[in-house]
Amino acid sequence: MGAMIREWIVRQLMFGEFQSYRDVSRKSVWVGFKVCVLAYGLNLVAHFLLYGFDLLPYGLGSALIIATVLTPPITFIVSVTAYLAVGFAIHDLGVSRAKFEQLSRTDMLTGLANRRAFLDQFDRCKRQKSMLVFDIDRFKTVNDTYGHAVGDQVIAKVAETLVDVLPGQCTCARIGGEEFAVFCDDMPFAKFAAYCDMARRKVAATWMETPEGRFCVTVSGGLARALPEQDFGEVFSRADEALYAAKTGGRNRLVLSQEASGDAGALIDAQTAAA
Repeated sequence: MGAMIREWIVRQLMFGEFQSYRDVSRKSVWVGFKVCVLAYGLNLVAHFLLYGFDLLPYGLGSALIIATVLTPPITFIVSVTAYLAVGFAIHDLGVSRAKFEQLSRTDMLTGLANRRAFLDQFDRCKRQKSMLVFDIDRFKTVNDTYGHAVGDQVIAKVAETLVDVLPGQCTCARIGGEEFAVFCDDMPFAKFAAYCDMARRKVAATWMETPEGRFCVTVSGGLARALPEQDFGEVFSRADEALYAAKTGGRNRLVLSQEASGDAGALIDAQTAAA
């Protein structure tokens, strides 16, 4: 019996995750009410026991009036106050933890997912998917010529272009200095390749304005397809090889890894020639 009562009390007082301060306040009132009822019940039992053993120093009627007047309000106020204090602390801790988790998975310059978040999402997805890996052509020259601040602007602009062009179901990330990656699991590979090439062409058509003059940058990329059982490392390796081929083949282009379909390859070749 004692164990059952103890378990019930613990369950009633247990803190959970709170979505807002309103949740904390609502739960504190409900817990305060239950604690109040429990305390009042125990107080009554104690008085009846004392009365039964003739240990009550005053009349039973007076004792019950005192217990009724004092116990519920005092217990309610104390329990609600304590629960609010602890509940608010738990809520703030949860918010801080969520923000920290988000920051730890977000690239601060671009707002895209970082390499860790991208890898986790890619490996958690157990469906067939497509990956693009690309980086900004001759980015060191941009930094050397215009400065690192302008280089950061270029990276941010490329990230903005990715978000603007690629559909919402694509996961975009900055996985290195000037290197980006994208994957999608619910789109035909040829369509994914077409969207990626649209992003490449839009980057190439964007001019950057600086005090030293206007310039534009290009990107080169490698595309690969992934089977459900293939992990990030394997697919990234193939996409990175295709990226290297794009760099050595003249830059400002996308190259498919060897296992990709010929239809997608023909589509990209045609778009590149027309750009």
